[in-house]
Amino acid sequence: MHRFHSSRHHRAAHAPEGFGSGRGDHGHRGFGRHGPGGRFGRRERVFEQGDLRFVLLQLIADKPSHGYELIKEIEDRVGGAYSPSPGVVYPTLTLLEELGYANVVQSEGSKKAYAITEEGREALQVNKASVDSIFRRIAEVAERSSGRPAPQIVRAMENLRLALKLRLERGKLTDQQIADVAAALDAAALTVERE
Repeated sequence: MHRFHSSRHHRAAHAPEGFGSGRGDHGHRGFGRHGPGGRFGRRERVFEQGDLRFVLLQLIADKPSHGYELIKEIEDRVGGAYSPSPGVVYPTLTLLEELGYANVVQSEGSKKAYAITEEGREALQVNKASVDSIFRRIAEVAERSSGRPAPQIVRAMENLRLALKLRLERGKLTDQQIADVAAALDAAALTVERE
């Protein structure tokens, strides 16, 4: 679909599976399993093949970021309706680096912060119409998601329910453990009530 216009764009043909190849739709052709096609409604397409490149490149143009920060930023921009998997985001960042559009500006252990290069800015400018279109679609999805139960809250409730279930199945709790769990739940309830 969309291509970066650069002397190096031919490298995209050798991208990892699921990136610009039409295989492995997660993060490119739709929302994947966490989006509106799940419990919140009909599956709709937002990211076409290769779009994630433009999204990540624009985000690091706005601010150098770690992969995890980029994942959360995309999730926030679509109103929690979708969160790209690390297995899609990190190979895409590596490809952007190989293409010369991004470089690592900070590294703490396994955490790398990516920033855009001048060649990356040129690629964004050449593809400005496509980039603007992608971000308009993201904004539209966020708007449509605003009337639904917040997916982040639903996910957090499910995580809590599962954590309690697994802990209680491990065996009898001591009096202190019972008090600690009850206190944590009461504190969470008070926080929610105050919001």
